[in-house]
Amino acid sequence: MPKCISEHHFAIVGGASMKLPDLQLKEVAFAVDASSQAKPVSMVETINSPNGLLAIIISHRYNEPGINFFTPNELSQQLAYMRHPAGKIIEPHTHNFAPRNVQYTQETLLIKRGKLRVDFYDHEQNYLESRILQSGDVILLTQGGHGFEVLEEIEMFEVKQGPYTGDNDTTRFCGSRPPELNFGPGGDGNE
Repeated sequence: MPKCISEHHFAIVGGASMKLPDLQLKEVAFAVDASSQAKPVSMVETINSPNGLLAIIISHRYNEPGINFFTPNELSQQLAYMRHPAGKIIEPHTHNFAPRNVQYTQETLLIKRGKLRVDFYDHEQNYLESRILQSGDVILLTQGGHGFEVLEEIEMFEVKQGPYTGDNDTTRFCGSRPPELNFGPGGDGNE
């Protein structure tokens, strides 16, 4: 593992270029910042680099009815949100044997409690931007590099393809961030 000045955890995975189709967002919530100015907050956000899709973030405010997939079919990790009324029947079923070829690990995090800053890096380990996740948010990390800083004590679930191979599928690096982080268009990191 490289000797880093900070104690942050960083990981990078490579991957083929993946583009997410344009998502039609049906809802926009409003957050109020410290200056009492209302600003729109996306329910679903994609983070991209020139090499393709890095992440999909689904806000804890997302609540569309039915089954809504956020991922293109070619991703080896599929992510959907489901909302059904009481009494809805989901027929018993099994999943058929369907061999798949997983080239790179993709991971999904579900924030149960707390706040987490995610820093995104390209394939050359250059810092791109950051986002703050909070309780109920979900993120799918598809490629590129990422690092985390726990801003409030956190509980989260991590889901990724197995079997777990330890450090064989992770390359650690010393991520360099600018003094002022980029939180995207209209973002200040304070949600």
